[in-house]
Amino acid sequence: MKEIKIGIIQQHNTADAADNMKRLADKTAELARLGAQLIVLQELHNSLYFCQTEDVNNFDMAEPIPGPSTEFFGKLAKEHGVVIVTSLFERRAPGLYHNTAVVIEKDGTIAGRYRKMHIPDDPAYYEKFYFTPGDLGFRPIDTSVGRLGILVCWDQWYPEAARLMSLQGADMLIYPTAIGFESSDTEDEQLRQREAWTTVQRGHAVANGIHVVAVNRVGHEPDPSGQTKGIQFWGSSFVAGPQGEMLYRASDTEEEHKIITLDIGHGEQVRRWWPFLRDRRIDEYGDITKRFID
Repeated sequence: MKEIKIGIIQQHNTADAADNMKRLADKTAELARLGAQLIVLQELHNSLYFCQTEDVNNFDMAEPIPGPSTEFFGKLAKEHGVVIVTSLFERRAPGLYHNTAVVIEKDGTIAGRYRKMHIPDDPAYYEKFYFTPGDLGFRPIDTSVGRLGILVCWDQWYPEAARLMSLQGADMLIYPTAIGFESSDTEDEQLRQREAWTTVQRGHAVANGIHVVAVNRVGHEPDPSGQTKGIQFWGSSFVAGPQGEMLYRASDTEEEHKIITLDIGHGEQVRRWWPFLRDRRIDEYGDITKRFID
């Protein structure tokens, strides 16, 4: 039975990138001291969630990979002997940018990267303005702590992405996330949205017999344009087991950093009890690649 100690950091970001990164570094050091082997950060963790508006000046925040952030987190990973899942605004070329997760190995090297595939475009989430859809496919990243199925935020709603990662031997699914309420939503609507978000990911855990780790931002971030009242990120970062069981769920309002132990061997047992992969009718699924079936 293989156990992995995962550290999650749910943070309220400010406009001060240096301060955001320092606080992440301090929490990473503490989690490592407490035994974390893998630490997962939230989506676009260095800055405010800038996609609330369409502003060409925001492209100045993007950086190459390798670059300053991979160097910063690489040194952190090597110093503390931990694997770190980061989430960066990648400048691939002039006019070509991605929302990219980079996995840093415990020796400080880059183990691999994943470019966000599903790009939303909704009020206050204008990501299509900034990010080109990923072109690296749904491929797990091998690390010293296991094979990690890294996906990002909007990807978490799509069962196809989770399945493809699982079919390639991912030991767990990891979702760096930035999602929250619009403040004008009613309390009931806010609850429905948050529970739908949690439920669909727990469903991926069950359908694939695999652990799911979702790490979200928390706190209010204003809309620079003033068109909305900003986003109240709902936190609620969680870890679910391969039967959808909730192993941990963070606060919906407060920062948290926490270690959760995953029993990866239990996932294999669950797949023996519920052999969904065995019973899939792959001979009948051809139409799944169509946009719509008339």
